[in-house]
Amino acid sequence: MHKHVAEAWGSDWQAELMRRRMREWRQGPATVRVEKPTRPDRAHALGYKAKQGVVVARTRVRKGGRHKIRPYRGRRPKRMGVRKIVPKKNIKFIAEERTARKYPNLEVLNSYPLGSDGQHEYFEVIMLDPSHPVIKSDPDFAWVATASQRGRVYRGLTRAGRKTRGLTRKGKGAERLRPSVRARHRIK
Repeated sequence: MHKHVAEAWGSDWQAELMRRRMREWRQGPATVRVEKPTRPDRAHALGYKAKQGVVVARTRVRKGGRHKIRPYRGRRPKRMGVRKIVPKKNIKFIAEERTARKYPNLEVLNSYPLGSDGQHEYFEVIMLDPSHPVIKSDPDFAWVATASQRGRVYRGLTRAGRKTRGLTRKGKGAERLRPSVRARHRIK
């Protein structure tokens, strides 16, 4: 079934359906819990299971770089610091953090994009309840209940966070990315 859902995702009727949905989502809150995933193929590939303690939330994040107010006192244009100010985090990572802040008792497992319109990008974030007995007893999810996974999204341990930290690269050319980019000066 998931194969057919994945094939239909890029089709014309699916794109039109998503445009209609995004018009509705724009009017609602920025983060909202959803009953089941909009893209079940993607959700299952990233670890989603339809069981207690597993929660999916849709999040809306503004597109583009940072908006900075132009200084009104003397600067030459080069030093204004208005344009090309971009966050170091990617938008998916920002979406995960905002969702985690809204649901403080849950831990972020992963996320995937739903689409974007002119102003916003939409993501669905898969979260787990580490204190739920069903999650604790599931061998695939039990690791999330350990103390080392508490607040994992804020420490850049999710896939989007590791990508922002440059940890998706391995081997030649990535020698100085570990343990972190800021630790480069310690590595000889």
